[in-house]
Amino acid sequence: MMTLATRTTPLLALWPLAVGLILFALAPALLNQGLVFLAGLTLVNIVFAQAWNLLFSTIGLLSFGQAMFFAIGAYAMAAGPQQAGGGPFLMWLGIATGLGALAAIVFGIVALRRSGGIYFAVLTLAFAELVHVLITKTDWLGRNDGLTGIYRPTIELGIATIDLTQGDAYYWFMLVACGLASALLWWAGHGVLGRSFRAIRQDPVRAAFLGLDVDRHRLAAFAISGAASAFAGAVSAPWMQIVTPELAHWSMSTKPVLYALLGGAGSFWGPAIGAILFGAVEYATRTMHGIADITTGLMLLAVVLAIPGGVMGLVMTLRARRGATARATPAPHARRPQEQTP
Repeated sequence: MMTLATRTTPLLALWPLAVGLILFALAPALLNQGLVFLAGLTLVNIVFAQAWNLLFSTIGLLSFGQAMFFAIGAYAMAAGPQQAGGGPFLMWLGIATGLGALAAIVFGIVALRRSGGIYFAVLTLAFAELVHVLITKTDWLGRNDGLTGIYRPTIELGIATIDLTQGDAYYWFMLVACGLASALLWWAGHGVLGRSFRAIRQDPVRAAFLGLDVDRHRLAAFAISGAASAFAGAVSAPWMQIVTPELAHWSMSTKPVLYALLGGAGSFWGPAIGAILFGAVEYATRTMHGIADITTGLMLLAVVLAIPGGVMGLVMTLRARRGATARATPAPHARRPQEQTP
């Protein structure tokens, strides 16, 4: 029988998400419009990083082509309404997310035939470059110029209309949408499916012996990660109001990897912390023309070498040492009876 404590445990485990949403919700009141725009991009990057980390840390697949799903979602949101003459925003958001999942299934069927070692990573990188080239050669996707004039939407709910074109309305939509996406990714990584993913990562042969379909679970993880990445891209398109082929470039695929390494790939919330810190570093070095990338790279190199587990790895190590020290030190009330013994 499920107890009250058992039912509330998943909600309690999401307290970092609640704290993060509250902090991001304060941005429009405390920051200027430039920093609010950066906060919106960070929300998208958090979902992008968590989607990649679901694939890497949960089931053990290293993808170097995650940007193709982000670009598919962004271009679907940008080109779809323009080519089809409009349509409900939420419908296009669902289509963009579905296209990301479909692309992940199609590419995954081929790439997962070499799921071991570096082969899977190279195949995903090759598919991402293929998507990048296709975008630059397609007229209705704007070729190398990309697409501009992506307007922020108005959502029709039948009984009410939500106008996201005014003020910070679209930022609030992004906050809610990215929060829900993060919660769903947490559920996917910590539920029954997530436990199956971890069993496959630890020992695929033993997992198969226990009855798990390893190939199908790997394809499912790839599809979930692709759908979440495409969702992040689709949400970001109206926010940036421009999409370019650079979204599918290999350099874009390195971003979730860097976020995870900086924040800690071993923790679900590590990539989120990494995305926030990376955004802060990029903002702090924005005026260093010509050396901003070098400065950012050196700072990341120092962090990765000094704390291989990232920020969350450092926090867990400090907590473990603190716990070990507390266990090794007897409490005063525990020593008192021995001191009184003659």
